[in-house]
Amino acid sequence: MEKLDLGPYPRFSGRIRPPGSKSIANRALPLAALAGATLVTNLPDGEDVVLMQAALKSLGAPLSGSGIWENIEPEGFFRAPDGEISLHLGNSGTATRILTALLAAGRGTFRIDGVARMRERPIGDLVDALRPLCGDTKIFYEGKEGFPPLRIEAQGLAGGKTKIRGNLSSQFVTGLLMAMPLCRGPVEVEIEGALVSAPYVDLTLKVMEDFGAKVGRDGYRRFWMNDPSGYSRSAPYEVEPDASSASYFLAAAAIAGGSVEVQGVRRDSSQGEAGFARMLERMGAGIEIGALSIRAQGSGALRGIDADMDLMSDTGMTLAMTALFAEGTTTIRNVGNWRLKETDRLRAMATELRKVGATVEEGPDWIAITPPEKLTPEAVIETYDDHRMAMCFSLVTLGPKGVPVTILDPGCVRKTYPGYWDDFRKLAGA
Repeated sequence: MEKLDLGPYPRFSGRIRPPGSKSIANRALPLAALAGATLVTNLPDGEDVVLMQAALKSLGAPLSGSGIWENIEPEGFFRAPDGEISLHLGNSGTATRILTALLAAGRGTFRIDGVARMRERPIGDLVDALRPLCGDTKIFYEGKEGFPPLRIEAQGLAGGKTKIRGNLSSQFVTGLLMAMPLCRGPVEVEIEGALVSAPYVDLTLKVMEDFGAKVGRDGYRRFWMNDPSGYSRSAPYEVEPDASSASYFLAAAAIAGGSVEVQGVRRDSSQGEAGFARMLERMGAGIEIGALSIRAQGSGALRGIDADMDLMSDTGMTLAMTALFAEGTTTIRNVGNWRLKETDRLRAMATELRKVGATVEEGPDWIAITPPEKLTPEAVIETYDDHRMAMCFSLVTLGPKGVPVTILDPGCVRKTYPGYWDDFRKLAGA
């Protein structure tokens, strides 16, 4: 298996502009295809976005490398060019959930599949919520009930009322919301229970509005459209740099005592993960938030905190690594959706944190990390084909307490940030 030996690196400073947000890009790209010719700029080159682009090309929406949709006469829905088409979406939960909903509003027969792990990631709640809106559209499981692969025999979405549980994954809600403007009649979605990762739903609604579709809402309880009319846009669309990727560099400065400026993430960002900087501030790091940048300055003394990371769950993993360099225990709560990600991240984080000497307690939706007096050097870190496991464990190499580690399958970062290792080592002075 491929591996990467890292560190230790006593210093970490500089400026960085992370690649565009995968979350924004994978919402904007299919809407650009539905809207017609649109220039989409600052597209990230991670695997998830490449998979989305390939899927859209298969659906008859050509895209150049620069993000220009060419010669599109939008029908307002996706059509299987030859009546039937199969899409392989790897381990991209975002693309799988979004396209399941959008293709149900299309015309033709579509098959959606992915890697073995994708077949273990549930999609039943989304399918159950789509069915009351389907009219003559049919959705079938081709394997285990409630999981991909799926076959969608699409004849459009009629509209109507439906419900979906909010406590599993905001991606289910995102897919459902993005399909609403494609319904033939009025549509209403009710959220049952609390909604996890609510900022991702806000992000979805913002991108939809950018493409001409405004959804009525009652907080996070109910969403509706009385007169769905599809998507439209003529102006270029720029993808904001990824706030989750920014978190590693901000945390690196806090840990190593350096200064890092992350450029391009807006003060008024619609990405919930942009709030991670405030968690570092609570731990004792110096934080400056500008109109188009965030700067982190290490203070030399971090403290453990009790953090509810529901609104920024991906950066909870970065917080767990920062906890290794803080005084006292850090408890990270409301991250039960980690178990439905590329791997069971709660179990994976607990296992790998113990390899570097941490004392770890793991609950159904929380994790508590108490750092050791000294980190265990030369640990071999399993990444579980999960890009965020690889990137966050790079942080154990930093500062006066940092230790060398070996990262297995470092290439898994291609999912969102293929250039991560080069950028990390550049700021570490390696």
